[in-house]
Amino acid sequence: MTETTLTDVLAPHVTKGPVPGAVGLVARGDRVEVATVGYSDAEATTPLARDSIFRIASLTKPLVAAAVLTLVDEGRIALDAPIGHWLPELAAPNVVRDPAGPVEDVVPAVRPITVEDLLTFRAGWGYPADFSLPAVQPLFALMDPHAPQRLPEPDTWLAALGRVPLLYQPGHAWLYNTCSDIQGVLISRVTGRPLPDVLAERIFEPLGMRDTAFEVPAAKRSRFTSSYVPTADGGAERVDTPDGQWSGLPAFPSGAGGLVSTADDWWAFARMVLDGGGSVLSAASVRLMTTDHLTPAQRVASDLFTQGAGWGFGGSVDVERRDPWNVPGRYGWVGGTGTAAHLTPSTGTVTILLTQLALTGPSPLPPVMRDFWAYAARPR
Repeated sequence: MTETTLTDVLAPHVTKGPVPGAVGLVARGDRVEVATVGYSDAEATTPLARDSIFRIASLTKPLVAAAVLTLVDEGRIALDAPIGHWLPELAAPNVVRDPAGPVEDVVPAVRPITVEDLLTFRAGWGYPADFSLPAVQPLFALMDPHAPQRLPEPDTWLAALGRVPLLYQPGHAWLYNTCSDIQGVLISRVTGRPLPDVLAERIFEPLGMRDTAFEVPAAKRSRFTSSYVPTADGGAERVDTPDGQWSGLPAFPSGAGGLVSTADDWWAFARMVLDGGGSVLSAASVRLMTTDHLTPAQRVASDLFTQGAGWGFGGSVDVERRDPWNVPGRYGWVGGTGTAAHLTPSTGTVTILLTQLALTGPSPLPPVMRDFWAYAARPR
């Protein structure tokens, strides 16, 4: 009987649609399996390759958290430091009295927001399970995963955020996404340099991540995929092309989801984490990044997004075996553009899946992703 391969697992999702293509990587120590299936666009004009470039969306978050931790390692910032020192726009936030109440009914925050609050997503800004809450609505104007060129430059963006009240008091609740964008602005303010330059210097260049950036230059666009969203009839609608939104540097480089990358680039980052930080991070920072910091109640409240996992810095941390692939300590995240990347310190396993078909929401996750993880979790 022929053994099932990673290509066998991914191919049906492309053949049956609506996924145009997929690049999958499963590394178990020194054993690496890579599969490339389908095309970079729905018109099937360019076959995908191992070095195809994808919009990785929220797989940006762990990379940005790591950059924050390089500043912690250097002593330039501290985890318990109030962010208002560098981000005065956020130094004295208000909090809605009732999360379901009007945005005008606010009280002062009982304490400052700290760097650690940003890293654990407990600053008070972000998305809860109920997207309809009044204090959540203004946040939608401050993000656009498919059109980064639409957002204003960081100072204007931060000033707008400062006018939005917190949904909960600092430290009280895990809320999705916004804290990573704030981390990006924090990095720039602390260093006095643009976020793309800092990430390149501190993360990408040391790790040899040659194709990870906030833009795709003309010389690389033949390897850049188109981007799609699912349609109601089970098809896919194109929302961006290689010459579109990522053809130039955006005014606001989103620390929450603005990067493009390749499977091998993100694998280089994963190897650094598995190696205890290498020359990029201290072992102490890696432990903090890959340790769950949430309370049991916060994990329950965040289940729509984390599906039983906890949260480290920039990514989820598995705490229970809900599915075969949920190994306690497994760290990583999922990107809304159809991407996923995880590493498991106890086994040395890395799994990276890149597609160009966006998710329909935080859950349920698409079958191609679940089948990919199930394959990677099989005993070898």
